[in-house]
Amino acid sequence: MTARAMAVEIHEGSVPAYYREVYEAIHCRTHEKVQLEVFLRLLHKTELSKPVIGQIVEHVECTDGYLNKLTLYKALALIALAQQGKQPSPKLLENYIQELPKPYLGEPRDLSSLRMQQPQDDVLTVSESLDKLLSRDTVQVELIPEKKGLFLKHVEYQVTSQRYKISVYRRYSDFDVFHEVLLQRFAYRVVPALPPKRMLKGVLTSVSEREFIEGRRRALGRFINLVARHPFFSEDELVKTFLTFSGTDVQTKLRDAYKKTGDEFMTNRIATQAKEYLPADIQAQFSTSRELIRNIHNSFFKLRDRAEKMAERSKENATDLLLFGKELSNLGSDASSIPAFASSQSSWGALRQSLKSLSVEFAVLSDKAAQQGRREEDDVVERLNLFLDLLQSYRDLCERHEKGVLHEHQRALHKYGMMKRQMMSATVQPKEQASVEQLESRIVQQESAIQTMELRNYFSLFCLHQETQLIFAYLPITSHILGAFVNSQVQGHKEVRRISSPDFLRSSNFFVLPDFKKWLEIVSVKSNKDLIKMDDMGERIIA
Repeated sequence: MTARAMAVEIHEGSVPAYYREVYEAIHCRTHEKVQLEVFLRLLHKTELSKPVIGQIVEHVECTDGYLNKLTLYKALALIALAQQGKQPSPKLLENYIQELPKPYLGEPRDLSSLRMQQPQDDVLTVSESLDKLLSRDTVQVELIPEKKGLFLKHVEYQVTSQRYKISVYRRYSDFDVFHEVLLQRFAYRVVPALPPKRMLKGVLTSVSEREFIEGRRRALGRFINLVARHPFFSEDELVKTFLTFSGTDVQTKLRDAYKKTGDEFMTNRIATQAKEYLPADIQAQFSTSRELIRNIHNSFFKLRDRAEKMAERSKENATDLLLFGKELSNLGSDASSIPAFASSQSSWGALRQSLKSLSVEFAVLSDKAAQQGRREEDDVVERLNLFLDLLQSYRDLCERHEKGVLHEHQRALHKYGMMKRQMMSATVQPKEQASVEQLESRIVQQESAIQTMELRNYFSLFCLHQETQLIFAYLPITSHILGAFVNSQVQGHKEVRRISSPDFLRSSNFFVLPDFKKWLEIVSVKSNKDLIKMDDMGERIIA
């Protein structure tokens, strides 16, 4: 097609808002022009006759298959004239240059479907599986053994990244600065919270202090693993610095790294074009997903509480079994003489020997119960806590979106409205020229600020949409948790079955305790049935 330039001059500030909305809906994502193929699709949407469409095309200037913004505006004016039954020509358009007619093309947001979209442009979709996320890195956070006797504020951690094959040493304050800078860099992403900082007066020999420091170590481990596995964080210089820098001042290094790059809005190549990638019903999708994730969070919170109680009961059971065995040992070790009139005098010696040997088996049972408690804590509770940390960080992100950039945008619009009213008042009531010019300058600055906030708001929604996909990518961790739970129960049942086996009964001289032997046999049968059920459940979970 040979295009011919139109003589009519149209300026950005003189076109109706509808023209600009159409342009925003159909222009290319990578630059400021409109593809000719997209414009032709727009023309066919008008349902004008082929001869009329040909006349419009004849007056459109096209360079290398693209229309610039002002050319599109002129073409929209010609379409409007043609829809009114007039001859679409630049000569006629001169009569409407002061008030350009509005074409009938429907809602501008619905026109974005006309735009040419390449498969690689689908940047809104996060193609991540749980296995892929978990394989990005595994980071171990351990207390440095030689530091265990110091006050809590001096505790150091050895942080070992499987990906980078390196160990570095960090204090809680290093994690704190890293979290602060990470939140500044990725304000529109799910940044997990840190465990609380607490000033302690005691030392680590205290039971409460040991429990606190262990809980904090676990929480720091969950935090850094969620960060190191995040599809956007994991490739950022901040994360690499935290996991690999072995210098003396990692905090300064982290702050310097952030100063060089700024926040994600400043570095993401599509940040200013995020609106174009968002679906028309993004707000409805966001509300639906947020409510669903809130319900999931509440349910997993209750599951975690139950799992914690089960793990605690296993540990308490271990303590009780050990103490029970000790009391049996004390009873069996009692060498006091038995009165001659006691009817059971002849069997008491053998019975004491059995009770004493039985205490050893209770110690074994206690150890197995403790192992089950640790399995439940490490494999079930800890995984539940990991997912809960992620879900909570998503809820925090939603609040940041509503209370942060969205609130600032609304406040800026309110301030802009006040300035416009002041400007209208200034035009009615004569004021000094300098004050009017100053007000005009402030209005221009405010318009620029509002435009930036609008772009940030759409980018925030863009990131929210991606982070929602990330949450759903983590949902299959449910099967991992259930599998770990079943495995723990199976191991526990196996131990009970072993204790009540015929070989064990014979080795423990239980022939003198027939009632106890019978009870153990009943327990063994029940344990076998429960074990079969648990194995069957495990197979269904894996399937």
